[in-house]
Amino acid sequence: MKACIMCGGAGTRLRPLTFERPKPAIPLLNKPSIARLVEFLSDKGFTDIVITLGYMGRHIEEVLGNGSLFGVHIEYVYEREKLGTAGSVKNAQELLEGESFLVVGGDHVMDLNLRQLYRFHTSHDALLTVGLVCSDDPRQFGIVDMTIDSTITRFKEKPQVGEIFSNLASTGIYACDPELLDMIPEGRKFDFAYDLFPMLIEEGHMKGYLVSGHWTDVGSPEAYREASRWMLEGLSETVIEGGLRTEGARLSGKLVIGSNVSIGSHTSIVGPVVIGPDTTIGEGVLIGPYTTIGSGCTVGDGAKVLSSYIYDEVSLGERTNVFGSIIDCCTSVGRACSLETGSVIGPRVVLEDDVVVHSNVRIWPDLLVSRGRVVSADLYNENYEVSTNGS
Repeated sequence: MKACIMCGGAGTRLRPLTFERPKPAIPLLNKPSIARLVEFLSDKGFTDIVITLGYMGRHIEEVLGNGSLFGVHIEYVYEREKLGTAGSVKNAQELLEGESFLVVGGDHVMDLNLRQLYRFHTSHDALLTVGLVCSDDPRQFGIVDMTIDSTITRFKEKPQVGEIFSNLASTGIYACDPELLDMIPEGRKFDFAYDLFPMLIEEGHMKGYLVSGHWTDVGSPEAYREASRWMLEGLSETVIEGGLRTEGARLSGKLVIGSNVSIGSHTSIVGPVVIGPDTTIGEGVLIGPYTTIGSGCTVGDGAKVLSSYIYDEVSLGERTNVFGSIIDCCTSVGRACSLETGSVIGPRVVLEDDVVVHSNVRIWPDLLVSRGRVVSADLYNENYEVSTNGS
């Protein structure tokens, strides 16, 4: 079965994490999220994969190669200019002809039964079938109304209060007939939700299928933390790769610990937690549930790290507290610092001792935050763009 993965977006809502990597390459449990998506598709039988690339696409090619490591065959199509969601799939038309195919976003994280969605589509008369979930707050999604035979009769993208006629939300996952591509103009911007769906609904060629399970994306820091949390909840067993050095530390819960990790005495690690290789954790440290720590990191004595996502080569000083935060690669956090829930720290940032970063504050790459400073608003680096709106 075929699948098309759209990876063209610049990931502006995830800045500062996407200045040096595309959104689908964001680490998820210490592995690029696009790699986990391809593994998932392969497990569901989608082994012929086309990936549409835009922003920093070469990085995705380097992660996935030809797909052989994941049991799939991958071909890439570059989007030289922004073509919209439907336009980017049209751009890959030559590779998608011959059979029905699935369209998913490169930032999707899920455990949905996509095979059932695909089979539903191929057994019903529609050019496109949307995977739907029931959402308690559908304002960030497109919502649909449909008949008892699953034909979609109405669609509204990101409804406001007073416009919410349904809680059936689109996942952005579509099963498509190849004939659908003939409805999409070539070489210009064209979107599924705003341009193609009205045409399909008017002609009665669009159906919906309710899927169950977890589904989100890594499109914003909040969504990224949600995706990381439920993937950690899904850890099935404790895995210790070897070379673990520990002096009476207390380890409990589901843990994945890489090779050559050192854990000091009187330290407590409560899973689910993932720790990358060659990481050193000091004495009297508390690492709480729903945390990932990358490779080559150091955590100083007496530190606390709870529900946080630490990338590679990060150092945390003694008695530093990190709660609900994301810290990008090669950042140094000094002694007795406090990073509050929702903070996002870019790569190669230096926080000197006693720095406090307030909740939901973002710090751009390559900045130095002086000792004792309280950071209550986003800190920008003039060498990087500022906007966090968009894709």
